[in-house]
Amino acid sequence: MKRATLTKIVHFLVKTLTRTEYLGGEYVPREGGILITTNHLSRLDIPLLLFTPGREDVIALATDKYKAHKLFKWILETAECIWIDRDRADFAAVRAGAEYLRKGGALGIAPEGTRSQTGGLIDGKPGTVLIAERTRVPIVPVGIAGSDTGFEKLKRLQRPHMVVRFGPAYMLPELDRNDRAGWMVRCTDEIMCRIAALLPPEHRGVYADHPRLKELLGS
Repeated sequence: MKRATLTKIVHFLVKTLTRTEYLGGEYVPREGGILITTNHLSRLDIPLLLFTPGREDVIALATDKYKAHKLFKWILETAECIWIDRDRADFAAVRAGAEYLRKGGALGIAPEGTRSQTGGLIDGKPGTVLIAERTRVPIVPVGIAGSDTGFEKLKRLQRPHMVVRFGPAYMLPELDRNDRAGWMVRCTDEIMCRIAALLPPEHRGVYADHPRLKELLGS
């Protein structure tokens, strides 16, 4: 099956079986490389990103642990994902993602590196910062809410309400070569707080009281 056919099928299922809202689509650049950063609550998150407004070229960095699930393995490979080994420094996946961005593509990534088991954000990993620094493309933050209970509601023949909210694109500051470690931490926090600002309070997790999030929320 071709990616375009898969996209049509998934779009039909999402529209028919769920009540999914896409908000802030005007913030998504329509052309050029963009790094789409999202929280990760469910296996539904990556399929939802396939319908990023204005972009039909979204592919995702997906953990190779999904290869153990035949359906999701098939969906992700048909959607042309880039597999990444989250248990080691997978430089091949990072290079592949960076190359796709340099060619003008839209790459989705969950900076947490794995699904949250608490429903709230967990600590972000530095890999996203490395890709952003290598490519210098705009970052588009995304907050997904409601996907964590999506499968359970579908099993009960209910239509889950999910919200995919996009925020303004931004750039990370230039690498501070005199304080690389500190720069990595600050940039990772920036990425995660930008995502947290798009989420309801119950999904903000470890970033709920972060000073940068309070700045973004104007509180």
